[in-house]
Amino acid sequence: MAQKKSDLARNSIGQRLQAMRLKKKTSIEELSEKTGFSVTHLKNIESGKDFAPVGDILKIARALTVDPVEILLPSMAREKELEKKRVQDFQKRIEAYQYEVLTPHAGNDHLRAFKVSILPRSEHPKISYHHEGEEFVYVLKGKVEITVGQKKHLLEKDDCLHFNSGIKHSLRNPGSVTTLLIVAIYNP
Repeated sequence: MAQKKSDLARNSIGQRLQAMRLKKKTSIEELSEKTGFSVTHLKNIESGKDFAPVGDILKIARALTVDPVEILLPSMAREKELEKKRVQDFQKRIEAYQYEVLTPHAGNDHLRAFKVSILPRSEHPKISYHHEGEEFVYVLKGKVEITVGQKKHLLEKDDCLHFNSGIKHSLRNPGSVTTLLIVAIYNP
């Protein structure tokens, strides 16, 4: 009989917990004394028989002097990874392009907005992009050619485009004046 996904998650948390406890050379009895949880409850968490609420995990992590994320891995680690990538992507955009950040305190947030300038008859630097999430582009001035995958979109003043930013995309100004855009980027 196949195990349920929730059973597998409980078991993997228990396995990580047991591995950390053994690495710290802490007996189950010592952990029980430090946390106030019964030996039976701790054994059941490690074996996957008992569910460990987040509060229990925090208490156990504190007793073992480990980061709770190490116990809650891989889902928590993936979240931390995505947050770190969002911050790095945000910094790259600020440093590499002619961007004015409209949401300067949004480094860790999912939604960010920029005012983007593209010089006449030029590609936007970096040739093409793709990143997790969605993008919305609104033209304030000039023209922009946005290629999303194989499809080209020519936008003029007051035109907009919303697209899946996971698809490779690029921006180019085909006009004779500097293009000015509002770009909002959502990263999950």
